[in-house]
Amino acid sequence: MYLPDLLAGKRILITGGGTGLGKSLGRRFAALGADLIICGRRADVLEATAAEFRAASPGARITPVSCDIRDPAAVDAMMDAIWTDGPLTTLVNNAAGNFIARTEKMSPRAADAILNVSLHGAMYCTLAAGKRWISAGDPGCVLSILSTSTITGRAFTAPSAMAKSGLLAMTRSLAVEWGPKGVRLAAIAPGLFPTEGAWARLRPAGRDEGKDPADSIPLKRVGRHGELADLAAFLVSDAGGYITGEMITIDGGYHLRSSGAEDLLGWTDEAWTKHETTRG
Repeated sequence: MYLPDLLAGKRILITGGGTGLGKSLGRRFAALGADLIICGRRADVLEATAAEFRAASPGARITPVSCDIRDPAAVDAMMDAIWTDGPLTTLVNNAAGNFIARTEKMSPRAADAILNVSLHGAMYCTLAAGKRWISAGDPGCVLSILSTSTITGRAFTAPSAMAKSGLLAMTRSLAVEWGPKGVRLAAIAPGLFPTEGAWARLRPAGRDEGKDPADSIPLKRVGRHGELADLAAFLVSDAGGYITGEMITIDGGYHLRSSGAEDLLGWTDEAWTKHETTRG
């Protein structure tokens, strides 16, 4: 089904599209014919990623847009600018923030640093796109990248688990409310898909010392970015057009054995203090 024109005619915005999983999704979408818009806070990173995509997929239309999605006014301005060239067909809520911490030690500011991007930012983008689709009578699709913490909860990353669970509730709620208006919503819950940024924050030096995280995964390996990108491409394509309100898990069975945080329950106060000092 992954023909080169699978996403031809799709105009897709990926938040956090300059790095990590968002970058992997964007690369695949561009190769499948999508008109791609990637947003993030660092213009230089976005420009470099856009250049990579154009080189890999000659003729692909890639537009980098600098935007802080934590600011609803900035989101609205970004959507206005995007819509001047025509409506989006698809929004991918990918941008997120996360780090491990003892929850009782977190400040409100630290918790907000996660919630403002992972929950509020995604909500602002969804509402901004949704109101434009609905007012114009256009169809639309929202895909949110969540986490298996929506199933199990996850100690030591409680704000992220809360944010992702909130987006799952949004996905299910708006699938019902907006479905009659031609807008569908879906979500993906990835397991361990290593990325440079998230891996450094969530699996710092010492956490995996002497063991392989893949040992806890029934399929005995971490995920490949291409596998996640292919699933996302299917869900935003017309082939996935009868799927709404659902979250699909892709984690090699990891959540059936572990929430992903049990090893941290054994950390001593000294280990946490060392980590917090290193993290700053």
